[in-house]
Amino acid sequence: MYIIGLISGCSSVVQMSELASKDALLKLMFKPYKLAQYTISRFFTVPHAWRTFGKKRVARLQEERETALQEGDVINLDDTHSAHPYAKKLPFLCWLKDSSSKTYSWCMNLVVLQAVLQNGLEYPLFYSVWRKVSDDQAGLTKFDLARQMLLMLRESVTCRLWVAMDRWYLCKDFFVFLQEHSFDWVTKAKRNTALYRKITVPGRRDRYVPVTARQLIQEGYKRLSASGNGLSAIAVSDIYMKMPYLAEGRKGQPVTKQRFVPIAAVVAMRLKEDEEMVEEREDAQDEPATYRGAYLIISNRHDVPKQAFEVYGKRWRIEVFFRAAKQELGFEKCHSTTEAHQHAHMELLFAAETLLAYALWQVNKEKTSDESHTHGEMVRGLFHTRCQVRTRNHKGLKRIYIDFDIEASRFASLISAYWPKILSMTMWPVYSSLDSHNYRLIS
Repeated sequence: MYIIGLISGCSSVVQMSELASKDALLKLMFKPYKLAQYTISRFFTVPHAWRTFGKKRVARLQEERETALQEGDVINLDDTHSAHPYAKKLPFLCWLKDSSSKTYSWCMNLVVLQAVLQNGLEYPLFYSVWRKVSDDQAGLTKFDLARQMLLMLRESVTCRLWVAMDRWYLCKDFFVFLQEHSFDWVTKAKRNTALYRKITVPGRRDRYVPVTARQLIQEGYKRLSASGNGLSAIAVSDIYMKMPYLAEGRKGQPVTKQRFVPIAAVVAMRLKEDEEMVEEREDAQDEPATYRGAYLIISNRHDVPKQAFEVYGKRWRIEVFFRAAKQELGFEKCHSTTEAHQHAHMELLFAAETLLAYALWQVNKEKTSDESHTHGEMVRGLFHTRCQVRTRNHKGLKRIYIDFDIEASRFASLISAYWPKILSMTMWPVYSSLDSHNYRLIS
């Protein structure tokens, strides 16, 4: 019922309980349970193993061929704010600056993983709440939370995957962790990213000359401008980065050393994230290296720079997920002051988005961009439907008749594929200005 309420736009458990007592179909479904506001509230204020619930959801997705992650799929990593001005004592709430509005808000900061498959399907994986601590206290960083979630993913997925992230997550120790666990990484270079160009002279030892990301962008930008064929990215060869590794010291103690590792360096412009407003951190060290609207994309996969650039282009999908979750699924509308309810809200929201994402993928499959539907169009056209429920006896058997009013031409393939076989379905046209049909469903 909570998932139904999220998709229906209910902002509280009160509205969800009212929906269950007013909607014709839900009223019949929940009639034996006498669902009320206090029933839902009591359930969510009691701690449950919601992390296990999320792990089982992801593991279940890996059991189906269409939804399972395969080699070459992308894991997006990012964080977002969830405003919560209704509580003061929740341990994970703090004042954080919203870069888009340039104001501070009382909110929680979530680190999120999202899967983007090569077949076009995308769905959320895990989330973790970052807790702000003072300088004299020890706590988990966002990198620690990301490591935990990626290791949780490895419990059900073993294939090699990409991890696409914004420049804030540019950390060499984190890169080493990713590669040790069969993850390839791609991100955008910062202004202060230390890069080196390999200079090879016959008969001499190779030299590694420092080069800034901005210099590489300027070089690549000239080639992009001179090509004149509308290229949006070009690879720069022989670029290296120093990476840490553990070695044994003279006295047998472990020491950390540095070595030069080849990386892919791609000068890119006209990125999707440049067309939309993205939250930017104002720390000077976190500013991207840029020149005339061009950026530098870097990755450990120096052998496939073109693929690395294409993978980074999919990073924008997690921003789309955040926007859809906040506008259409009540991401920031959980006003509860209990920590248990907050975690239940987020896990069930991720479950709701997984169902919606799969339905959207099925609806848009084998359709052109002009024929495809957005997330909001699908939710309003398919899930926000009016229905009438009536019962009658037929040859001594009690039947339930459910009449839905939806746009059949847009969603007929999805309904035909997943409607339960035990329920019969008939269809007839409705005289309306919209291209819609009624479905009579008999159980």
